[in-house]
Amino acid sequence: MGKVAVAAAVVGVAAVSAAVVLVVRHRMQSSGKWAKAMDIVKEFEEKCATPIAKLRQVADAMTVEMHAGLASDGGSKLKMLISYVDNLPTGDETGVFYALDLGGTNFRVLRVKLGEVDNVKKEFEEVSIPPELMIGKSDDLFDFIAGELAKFVATEGEDMQIPAGTQRELGFTFSFPVKQSSIAGGTLVRWTKGFNIEDAVNDTVGTLAGGRYTDPDVIAAVILGTGTNAAYVERANAIPKWQGLLPKSGEMVINMEWGNFRSSHLPLSEYDENLDSDSLNPGEQIYEKMISGMYLGEIVRRVLLKMAEEAEFFGDTVPSKLEKPFILRTPDMSAMHHDSTADLRVVATKLKDILEISNTSLKMRKVVVELCDIVATRGARLSAAGILGILKKIGRDTVKEGEENHKSVIAMDGGLFEHYTKFRNAMQTAMDELLGEEASRNIIIKLSNDGSGLGAALLAASHSQYREYAEST
Repeated sequence: MGKVAVAAAVVGVAAVSAAVVLVVRHRMQSSGKWAKAMDIVKEFEEKCATPIAKLRQVADAMTVEMHAGLASDGGSKLKMLISYVDNLPTGDETGVFYALDLGGTNFRVLRVKLGEVDNVKKEFEEVSIPPELMIGKSDDLFDFIAGELAKFVATEGEDMQIPAGTQRELGFTFSFPVKQSSIAGGTLVRWTKGFNIEDAVNDTVGTLAGGRYTDPDVIAAVILGTGTNAAYVERANAIPKWQGLLPKSGEMVINMEWGNFRSSHLPLSEYDENLDSDSLNPGEQIYEKMISGMYLGEIVRRVLLKMAEEAEFFGDTVPSKLEKPFILRTPDMSAMHHDSTADLRVVATKLKDILEISNTSLKMRKVVVELCDIVATRGARLSAAGILGILKKIGRDTVKEGEENHKSVIAMDGGLFEHYTKFRNAMQTAMDELLGEEASRNIIIKLSNDGSGLGAALLAASHSQYREYAEST
């Protein structure tokens, strides 16, 4: 072989060797980046762990905060607001009642006839609130609501008319924190959900009333939707901050405002802490930011963003859409979490449509599903711990002698609980683990759909001035 040929061969070998080195180096770099991404996931999973021992600590802390909130205003992160609802529906109510349900950008007016053969006849209308009224003066907002109510009342049919000589009675579901001074009056604590009114019946209390109307064993209500809250029936003599005569029923519904619960036992990650510090209300609603539909998808997005930035999980550049807060909504997270296709096509479609991330591998999509599972499972199990805290406070967490068949029902409402099946199942599993086999048979968690709006009408019925007059004569 000539010198030129030998030289060419040597150059060729060198080129091949360089290419091999580059391929090996690329694979090593890719392997290193994947390992880094997996380290981020593993660390996050460890921070979010909710073993039974930790859930019991959270439940105990919830009970302690409940006691403190009932003892004095400002004594706890839990407001434990007295609702002045001391008569829950019994199922025997009759007549026509109205309700207003104001909980967000829409409000509903309802007309309900009780005592029918099929129990409840209901008519309602949903009205969108003009955006300018959400940031104006309260007089303008409530003038608009009153006008829409008047239009609705004018459509009253013959079978829905009230007896001559009586006034129409109305319950008002007001899904914002209110410190009540009576069954029909109170002071707004703060506007939430995009409202910023200059001057200005909680939905969970409504859910509790709606649940009690059809089931006398309902003792508490929990809403798990965009936000979260809980209400329950407390013994009136167990409320130290209560002023005045105790109600005849001996009971009082307490609106916990439990979204503001906070404890050192909550398994917070760096992503939760950053989400909180970036929020409009830093240091507030910590529990809500870990368990409610407003935030679950956002937590997943924040973890994916770190993986993209520090481990190039989605390639050399960070997808710009991934940097946008709250772009990944919890319903989309749920759709990815529930993806049952062999190649996780739903996950691929969501990543492409929402975040403009395409060409993902099956291995990457499996990691996305894993993140959804970590976040949803933690939220569900912490929700169960909160419910256990309520049960412990009222002595319903264990089976007492002679009460083996005494059922305690938790009425649930909200889209997160209703539609996110894996969340709901994880919550039930945690409840069963926490309560044990015997006690869990007596604790029933069930959906109470549209409880808040209907509940307002039912509370109008159970507190009807005409019913009270009839019972007193």
